[in-house]
Amino acid sequence: MPSRLEVSPLTNAGRSLLDRRHFLGDTSSALSAIALAGLLAERESVAKESSWSPQIQADKPNAPRRPQTPPKAKNVLVIFCAGACSQLETWDYKPELIKQDGKPLPGGPSVTFQGPAGNLARPQYKFRPYGETGKMVSDMIPHLAKQVDDFAFVHTLTSMSNTHGPAENFLSTGFVQDGFPSVGAWVTYGLGSENRNLPAFVAIPDPRGVPQASVNNWGSGFLPAVFQGTPFSASQPISNLLPPKSITSNSDLAAKDLLRLLNDEHLRKNPRDTNLAARIASYELAARMQLSVPEISDLSTESDHTLNMYGADDTEDSLKSGYARNCILARRLIEKGVRFVQLFNGAYASGGRLNWDGHQKLREQYDIHGRVMDQPSAALIQDMRQRGLLDDTLVVWCTEFGRMPMFQKGAKGRDHNPNGFTAFLTGAGVKPGTSYGATDELGFKAIENVSSVHDLNATILHLLGFDHEHLTFRHNGIDRRLTNVHGHVIDTILS
Repeated sequence: MPSRLEVSPLTNAGRSLLDRRHFLGDTSSALSAIALAGLLAERESVAKESSWSPQIQADKPNAPRRPQTPPKAKNVLVIFCAGACSQLETWDYKPELIKQDGKPLPGGPSVTFQGPAGNLARPQYKFRPYGETGKMVSDMIPHLAKQVDDFAFVHTLTSMSNTHGPAENFLSTGFVQDGFPSVGAWVTYGLGSENRNLPAFVAIPDPRGVPQASVNNWGSGFLPAVFQGTPFSASQPISNLLPPKSITSNSDLAAKDLLRLLNDEHLRKNPRDTNLAARIASYELAARMQLSVPEISDLSTESDHTLNMYGADDTEDSLKSGYARNCILARRLIEKGVRFVQLFNGAYASGGRLNWDGHQKLREQYDIHGRVMDQPSAALIQDMRQRGLLDDTLVVWCTEFGRMPMFQKGAKGRDHNPNGFTAFLTGAGVKPGTSYGATDELGFKAIENVSSVHDLNATILHLLGFDHEHLTFRHNGIDRRLTNVHGHVIDTILS
């Protein structure tokens, strides 16, 4: 007789499958999961297509690279007024503030960043119309005022912080937190440099010191370190660039030749070690900089006319002449093809003595800061225009936030105001003689075409040939970008 078929006992899991309602429910969940997986895979594919990363040679990380689209600008110069330069004493003319001088701000805050708010205070300088546009500009900056027909103003920038360090981070990196790449690092990551003997990105600190957020303004964050800015100025050369005097030039050359031999041999044995290739490239750049940096920092070749135009020969104001020499250095760097130059005017928080942080004695301190900044900055822009450098260079004048329309109680200065401040752009791709957006009649808050620092950075990248949403770097599983998840190009100010 045939053996009987043995049947295993029915398990609880198997018994649940006999329940028609549960069976259909489980089937529906499974099909939904399959559909969701398909949608996520499609989304990931779209995300990969929308992101864009440059192809970087490990042994030539700063080699010039093409952007995504044809650019209007090839280089960038940023003039950064550290300490929050007041929009009300420079570019944002408010006749109603003159009328309301000494009165309380209706519905305004009783307490601001540093304490109780006082009454409204008129601009501390007279404003006059300039150029064919009739742009009203403060008497504090008469040299820059003469060029307003060439500038495009954004009057409605806003910041995510009213504290200097985080606000500088935000302006330079798009984030208030530490650890994110600066705009200069993003630009050199995307484009490289056209001069193999100089850094692709140079930060020039003010003669009075470094800004509040210090190296964050020119740091590389999570981008490869090769894209960080190199800080030096006309008076402060690059640290540790040249060998000690006890080492002769012949000994130095022999050591370099031996090091190159050992590096090349090691690289042949480890051809896939991109970190090693990058380190070798950085050392070789440093060697070339030993010759190129002293040459470009030597301003003795500049004519007396040029020194006088910038104010670099001012024997009565060493701060002005020092900043003027930094401005000449900035022009020389741009001439040599340095991709991104960040020029600082003003240093760290110091009660307004060393930067634009005018809390207590705004007029007294701005008389000094305005004189230091105005003529050299104006000469820099004018000189670059005369030399044809603005045909492919974008210049940005900016500060980390603005200042309140009222004085602080018991003081003659203005508190921090991140709700509406001004920057201007000029040069390649910029529509001259334009103004975008407006603050209210007292200059307290942006109300028309409100913009953000993300918009400013998106516009900079656009002029360089990048879609700010697509220039990315994969970090901790996220395609990071300069503008985070924000930003729109300010088309109105573009030619």
